[in-house]
Amino acid sequence: YAAALRIEFFVSQSFAKIMGLYSERVGALHFVGATSEIAHKCLSQMKIIVRSIYSNPPSHGARIASLCLNNRDLRIEWEDCLKEMHARIRRARTYLHTALKMANVPGNWDHILSQNGMFSYTGLTKAQCEVLIEKHHIYLLKSGRISMCGVTESNAKYVAESFKDAIETAKEN
Repeated sequence: YAAALRIEFFVSQSFAKIMGLYSERVGALHFVGATSEIAHKCLSQMKIIVRSIYSNPPSHGARIASLCLNNRDLRIEWEDCLKEMHARIRRARTYLHTALKMANVPGNWDHILSQNGMFSYTGLTKAQCEVLIEKHHIYLLKSGRISMCGVTESNAKYVAESFKDAIETAKEN
């Protein structure tokens, strides 16, 4: 749509998480220019920038991604794994949300269900996060961002009770 309107734009994508290719620098940067002349000039500038960062990037990750995406059986297997991982993270969100409500943890936790992806912004303060880390050994960023992959059916109650304790005991600066 934007290209049809001759709106220039960049799109970047990474395959680090989606394909488990961490440290392989696998991704793409796409540019759509209003004219082919502008697109060629942009490509020339991007090559200069890329060349100054690295001369020859590793190709292992790109080869793995290409193999998976271009082989029908491997692509189906990869897509099935993605669906399974997505469902597992959705269940983790449900487990945590339910446990937070059951433990009567202060606040509205509906955002746990409405957010998407591997991480959730809890809304906890830095001091509350420090209580979780130091007292309960629940590791998250001090911004309140937590990996949902660490939440399971068997530990959701502990996580929720720890959230409650952190909220009730944290000393704000």
